[in-house]
Amino acid sequence: MILDSARAAAGHLFSAPFRGVFLKTLGLTLLALVALWFGLSQMFEWLAWPWLEALLPGLPGWAGWLGVIAAIVAGIGLALGLALLIAPVTAVVAGFFLDDVADLVERTEYPSDPPGRPVPVLTSLALSLKFLGIVIIGNLLALLLLLVPGVNIAAFFVVNGYLIGREFFEFAAMRFQPEADAKALRRRNAGTVFLAGLVIAAFMAVPLLNLLSSLFACAMMVHLHKAVAAREAAVSAGRRGLRQATG
Repeated sequence: MILDSARAAAGHLFSAPFRGVFLKTLGLTLLALVALWFGLSQMFEWLAWPWLEALLPGLPGWAGWLGVIAAIVAGIGLALGLALLIAPVTAVVAGFFLDDVADLVERTEYPSDPPGRPVPVLTSLALSLKFLGIVIIGNLLALLLLLVPGVNIAAFFVVNGYLIGREFFEFAAMRFQPEADAKALRRRNAGTVFLAGLVIAAFMAVPLLNLLSSLFACAMMVHLHKAVAAREAAVSAGRRGLRQATG
């Protein structure tokens, strides 16, 4: 069930129907990253350079090289910071298109099923902010836990697998049922949802592919929710049939 959902989601990412959502997400992400680059550069010049001049007043002419070196170091630092911001920025941008992704998957793969209802704007925004927090925490854990023997990257996958799986499965389920019922469905299938979240966390850990992590997570959980709901419906129908037969 999990691998089938992952394969189906991966197949959607570069398909013609998804191309519009993908290009919008990528374009807005790049614009946001460029804006962040200029913003961070200006902040460095505003904060760091006056501090350097105050620390070393009356710099001789040769000391201008210090400014060059500082600019190079700042550039490297900004580039590393920007690399860490790619996934969070993509998560926020993609959050505006999650309903579009879910609708595309449902219409193309499940045309005979009733369509899902768009998640309310505030709920969708909250999901985007949650995923933003998850990605930031995951990136920080990836940096910090690399220094902890015996824990390392495993904690990154466990934490992110749980949080990502929970949020995106509930998003897919809430298109068809109230939030309380969606959470109950996720709890009844907690192991399956967690393992699916690990797959998404692995996808998110791959450079460049992490630009698509939100879209992949959404598409995968739409498929997984359909499979889980069908399984529960079959079990429920079997129990009703058994009760009728024994009654």
